[in-house]
Amino acid sequence: MYRVFLERAAERDLKQLPAKVHDRVITAIQALGQQPRPSGCRKLSGTDNDWRIRIGDYRVVYEIDDESEELRVTASVTGVKRTAD
Repeated sequence: MYRVFLERAAERDLKQLPAKVHDRVITAIQALGQQPRPSGCRKLSGTDNDWRIRIGDYRVVYEIDDESEELRVTASVTGVKRTAD
């Protein structure tokens, strides 16, 4: 089981999310402790240990340290707006 840490920027963004979205994101982040590379996650190019998961219109970027079994949410939680073509 991996230990999960949140950086301050991610904590700050989480506080600004609507309650319903906040709960979904927190649940997904907690699940990363059991499964740090869930189906649908993406490895970020140009980095060694950075990954991204998608929760609806939101993204969580995190770093995995397999040696110490730690996972750190490094980037802010961001919403992505989709546009109709």
